[in-house]
Amino acid sequence: MLKKILLIFLLLLLTLLFFFLFTAFSLERKEEGSFSLYFMEEKVGYEEYTWQSNERGYLLEVSGRMTKPIALEIHTLSIRLDKSFIPLKYYFKGSVSGVSQEITSSIFEGEVENAILVAGQETKDTTKIRRDAFLLPNAIFSPYVVLTKKFRCQLQEKVELSAYIIPQLEVPFSLEPKEESPCLLIMNIGGIEIELETDEEGNLKSLHIPSQRLKVIQKTSE
Repeated sequence: MLKKILLIFLLLLLTLLFFFLFTAFSLERKEEGSFSLYFMEEKVGYEEYTWQSNERGYLLEVSGRMTKPIALEIHTLSIRLDKSFIPLKYYFKGSVSGVSQEITSSIFEGEVENAILVAGQETKDTTKIRRDAFLLPNAIFSPYVVLTKKFRCQLQEKVELSAYIIPQLEVPFSLEPKEESPCLLIMNIGGIEIELETDEEGNLKSLHIPSQRLKVIQKTSE
């Protein structure tokens, strides 16, 4: 009798475990995208990204390269966020103008701990940023997906936000929908205007920086 009770208990436990794993798996979502980069109307590179979401938060992973206006190789870049789009971790490995770089950052309640390895020399620093600052590494465009995923086509008025140009400095910026075009978001950061086109799902369809003659366009599957 005891053996039967134990067997029933084990079967019930396995059933519950299977149900939990199946539910957790079903909540996992993964999207893939690719951007073509243009400078002065010339194609100068690409970025490929994956956007993953589950009940705990989000993960953006990026790879790619660019030849102009600077030479940039993205071997891997990742940004982990919680469900409120608050950044938790950042990692970059690649090269800028031929110089290898590796950056590892941990963020907790607005305090950032950076470990920066450049050409074999490591430095560490700690800085404070706004807890809800967006991580926007210089000359990498896929992280703007975090902005469009958060606001989609639902922004109704101008908001004042903050960007951490990781790992250098934090700067304020504004974001507002273009009049009568809620899926076109106008970002103004340091006097530079950036146009972000999104959709109802928060996909970044295009990014345009007129003053720098830069365009980023999402590739569409044929």
